[in-house]
Amino acid sequence: MVAAAELDRLASRAAAGDPQALDELLAEIQPRVRRICGRMLLFPEDAEEAAQDALLLVATKIGGFEGRSRFTTWLHAVASNSARATYRTLKRRSAERPTDELPLHVDPRTTSVIAGSRLDLLDALEVLGAERPELVEPLVLRDVQELDYNEIASLLDVPLGTVKSRIHAARTAVRPLLRVVD
Repeated sequence: MVAAAELDRLASRAAAGDPQALDELLAEIQPRVRRICGRMLLFPEDAEEAAQDALLLVATKIGGFEGRSRFTTWLHAVASNSARATYRTLKRRSAERPTDELPLHVDPRTTSVIAGSRLDLLDALEVLGAERPELVEPLVLRDVQELDYNEIASLLDVPLGTVKSRIHAARTAVRPLLRVVD
């Protein structure tokens, strides 16, 4: 595993248009992106789909990486957003299924039966995003991706106090949306 400083150098070279640096960067970050997506999505197939989407985004959007924060922080945001987008797609596909056409087997990727599961959290994040979108990313970066507050402040380019306030507000808003079974 390459150190964060080396990833920053590779990312800077790739952002400047070096195709070899981009290839090296993508090879190095692939396992990390899979882990990030796997934390948010229950099924390896879904996590793999999200990871491939995230890697494609990195490859196409690397020119927008300015180096104001660590590359790994930027990568966490890209991969988290990709996992959330994959979840939304799965949920939409499930909703589009005709109601008179019942599946032979319940698809657990679109059905949450365990209180506090990642699916419940993703549903809660969707509700929160519709009401207060500025709270979603700090919460995901802290509680799902486990970044520290300073990294989040740097990534989002907001003061540390704002990050802490948004995370607190997000947790308060999400808590009643998560089902609890006694």
